[in-house]
Amino acid sequence: MNSSFFRPWLSSRGKSSPTAIEEKGASALSAGFAIVASEGVAQWSGRSYAALARAGFMRNPVAYRAMRMVAEAAAAVPLLAYRGTEEAADHPVLALIARPNGRQSGPDFLEALYGHLLLSGNAFVEPLTIGENLRELHLLRPDRVSVVEGRDGWVTGYDYRAGQGTRRLPADGDGLSLLHLKLFHPLDDHYGFSPLGAAGAALDLSNAASAWNKALLDNSARPSGALVYQPKDGGNLSADQYERLKAELEAGYAGAVNAGRPLLLEGGLDWKSMGLTPKDMDFIEAKNGAARDIALGIGVPPMLIGIPGDNTYANYQEANRAFYRLTVLPLVSRTAASLSAWLGGAFDGALKLVPDLDAITGLAAEREALWSRVGAAGFLSDEEKREAVGY
Repeated sequence: MNSSFFRPWLSSRGKSSPTAIEEKGASALSAGFAIVASEGVAQWSGRSYAALARAGFMRNPVAYRAMRMVAEAAAAVPLLAYRGTEEAADHPVLALIARPNGRQSGPDFLEALYGHLLLSGNAFVEPLTIGENLRELHLLRPDRVSVVEGRDGWVTGYDYRAGQGTRRLPADGDGLSLLHLKLFHPLDDHYGFSPLGAAGAALDLSNAASAWNKALLDNSARPSGALVYQPKDGGNLSADQYERLKAELEAGYAGAVNAGRPLLLEGGLDWKSMGLTPKDMDFIEAKNGAARDIALGIGVPPMLIGIPGDNTYANYQEANRAFYRLTVLPLVSRTAASLSAWLGGAFDGALKLVPDLDAITGLAAEREALWSRVGAAGFLSDEEKREAVGY
């Protein structure tokens, strides 16, 4: 029966022809040599917007859920508009945010904006003005926008690529220019840093563990190890025979896609298991550890996603409150401040957008306690009490 596995210890005529082996930077191969079948180095995915979108948001359930939680929670926080110190419930900017353009509602627009920030660290908002009136707001995909730097290092404009064309958007000019929102980046003056990028190693580990486990199930579970050549009549392999055997192993049996694929052995070959079993490697705990790192990098308490082994918070309610206080509100507040400064000039007057804390369900218990404390403070006037609770 013909074997699909090449037998390099035989000559081209099918007869055994062991030859002497020259040493080439390593010890000579003896009759009891071993080829380790699990060689290689760690492979890391890219950190670009497209790479993180595919490997994280579109492929990893933990990253997908964590990002959706942050973006949806932040987009659901209502904004209040103030002219100076007075609330303006009928301010036109609120109507603009509620319906920024003909294709998106307010929550859709804000969810996409926060999603861009989480994936790329950058978000770009282009205004559409007719005459002197601001009519619509549109989001530009971050991977299609590049910063144009002047000779002095300052930003002079932005190039937006769509299809086969590129158009230049000025950074400053008459009227409202492009708004560039970005998260802090310690090594870049013009671009922000993606929270998902900081969890890139954990993201790769989680995806690789899933791919390995899937391949192991498809091919039946066998750990990697060494192929040992121990002929009965002694002799050595030539350098060419050794290299061809090694190449056959790497091509047909290495990698996650070939995990667990059985070997067909002949003529003095013996398989010695050297790799760790999934139980030894504790894949479940490794995946949970990677999931925790992904969730923490994005800013979601692991308890909220159902990842076991996280006892940072006493209960779900405490974790949810920490999620809003430490992740959602800072993101909404900094975005509202940027929108306020950007849109203020277009609406002739000092504009201040702030999140409506009383409308956030996750902070209901905290706000109720604040109202109780302030209401019981008899030494405060009604005006002081209103200011204390944010009015």
